[in-house]
Amino acid sequence: MARELIQSGVVSCISTETVRRILQNHHLKPWRFHMWLSPQVARDESFAQQIQEIIDLYTRPLSADEVVLCIDEKTSLQPRCRTEPTRPAIPDYPNLVEHEYRREGALNLFAGFDTRRGNVYGQCYERKRQEEFINYLGYLDGQIPQTIKTIHIVCDNLKTHKGRKVKEWLIQHPRFMLHYTPVHCSWMNQIEQWFSILQRKRFRISDFQSKEDLKTKIEGFIAEWNQVAHPFNWSIQSGVKVMAKIKVAA
Repeated sequence: MARELIQSGVVSCISTETVRRILQNHHLKPWRFHMWLSPQVARDESFAQQIQEIIDLYTRPLSADEVVLCIDEKTSLQPRCRTEPTRPAIPDYPNLVEHEYRREGALNLFAGFDTRRGNVYGQCYERKRQEEFINYLGYLDGQIPQTIKTIHIVCDNLKTHKGRKVKEWLIQHPRFMLHYTPVHCSWMNQIEQWFSILQRKRFRISDFQSKEDLKTKIEGFIAEWNQVAHPFNWSIQSGVKVMAKIKVAA
């Protein structure tokens, strides 16, 4: 910044320490940033109702014959087969991971998070289309007991989740009810919290022998999670906080 100020003719000479003091005095940190979005969808009463509907699904007491699942896809999961074996950590040294890797394609994980029990239902697919989503819903239909009469599905607005083929399937399977998060609010979907855990604990080091090995490791992680599964702490106040932040941003 000091060099730029001099080259731009703002000052004839200035030190980096002076620049530092000026920034500190004005509480400026130009090297930091936060993403923001100029909303194309109005944050109005309709938006608030959508937020409230999702929060209500997360917090109200459920009857014995209904469940709430948060569903999304974690896409482009690559095995990244390393050209040399990963070396395990030894005293005073971390794991050593070869920089070079072979490309072996990618998988897409379709996953659903049970908001009350914390259990996860996951399936891996080569592609992410309506066909795969319908297949995943069929998997859920087989996994969830028929005593459950209403399966609430929270998902985003992608065509994958609301296309013509999906709508036709839903007509034939009336116990499934889809609820869509507002545009640019995918973070309201609890599966994103679980994806963050998966990323940190399973993909921090990406080194798998093949797509089949990757699939096996993902399924293993889900099985281990389900042994100690727990729900996330969403409350009625969560909706109040969301709307408060939106009003501040506006």
